[in-house]
Amino acid sequence: MVETKNADFSLYGGADSLTEGRPPRRTTLVRPTEKDNGISRPGPPQDPRDFLWLMTEEPHRSRRQAIMKAHPEVTKLMGYEPLTKYIVFGVVALQITLAILLRNTHPFSWKFLFIAYAIGGTANHNLFLAIHEITHNLAFRGIAANKWLAIFANLPIGIPYSAAFKKYHIDHHKFMGEDGVDTDLPTRLELLCLNNVLGKVFFATFQILFYALRPTFVRAQTLTQWHAANLVTQIAFDYLLINFTSKFIPAWFALTTVHSTHGQTWIPFVYLVMSSFFAGSLHPLAGHFIAEHYLWDGLSQETYSYYGVLNILGYNVGYHNEHHDFPSIPWTRLPKLRALAPEFYDTLPSHPSWPGVIYNFIVDSEVGIFARAKRLESYKKTPGVDAKAQNSDSKVVVAADGEDSDKSE
Repeated sequence: MVETKNADFSLYGGADSLTEGRPPRRTTLVRPTEKDNGISRPGPPQDPRDFLWLMTEEPHRSRRQAIMKAHPEVTKLMGYEPLTKYIVFGVVALQITLAILLRNTHPFSWKFLFIAYAIGGTANHNLFLAIHEITHNLAFRGIAANKWLAIFANLPIGIPYSAAFKKYHIDHHKFMGEDGVDTDLPTRLELLCLNNVLGKVFFATFQILFYALRPTFVRAQTLTQWHAANLVTQIAFDYLLINFTSKFIPAWFALTTVHSTHGQTWIPFVYLVMSSFFAGSLHPLAGHFIAEHYLWDGLSQETYSYYGVLNILGYNVGYHNEHHDFPSIPWTRLPKLRALAPEFYDTLPSHPSWPGVIYNFIVDSEVGIFARAKRLESYKKTPGVDAKAQNSDSKVVVAADGEDSDKSE
């Protein structure tokens, strides 16, 4: 059971235990520890009025150093994965083919909606995660080849984003949890507006819009030639798809034989954009967005893994602790990393299901928009607790940075 002898029960309204009346535990544990038996919730509920503000260093750098010390052979797992580009080519071809086949099908027909959700949503989510993998330069040895492959993988998504995603995502790794820098974090406006069941349903349904729009409001980027290349390539592809599909594709190459009365048809483009929306909405794979960094079960653990079968469709992104610990290890070798260092990963709670994460996020009163760990920006940190944290009603965890801390990484 959870250790209670040092708990201040005057804070729990007359409860006789730390688990009384609480929802069941949502995460699982391979190897129980003295502090976490893997059955009950290890910590008290988080205050839903604010985020969890931490004054500790993010955990991945120190764990990476510990694993490299215990298992120096881990470096042999690092390096690009040639298989990635072939999967990208196949999925891009699949989506373009389906978009053309559906060009005469009504976008709100059951056939169209089913294919866009079940196949298109899965395929485009796979491409989201391909771009994530390529962002770490894990498809080729060179930088330019990886960036061009990301732009190519972006084509069936319909909206250019791969160039902007790289900068935001690398900052997410380097400055994880830092308010105003890590754009993966919800804003205070989201906390104020979506901190209830209906708000969580809205957030889970439109996750893709939050992840697409939030970064531009939180931290604008300086545009580069790669942003321009991504934009121009995507616009050219969309234009060709809309204006030339009906002109040059044989009429028999379609799932519906009704002929378009115009040379222009928006339906293939609608299919791709709808696939992208479903991919980031109430889709089984979209559970990873919430699973990765939201806080669960009263824990202050910032990153959670998922080891289930859906990783097959998502470049093993469920191995998320492993990925953050070693971003230079490609998706095909993340299971080998876990097998190499079980003493580090088997004691970390993980999620048993991505669809279950979405459901639990909505119905569980102990998790919501507030359930994220935040830090002050590095250059604003002081040795003591910052005034912002002192004045907050949120729980603040204070600890000294380790000797091996490296803020520059």
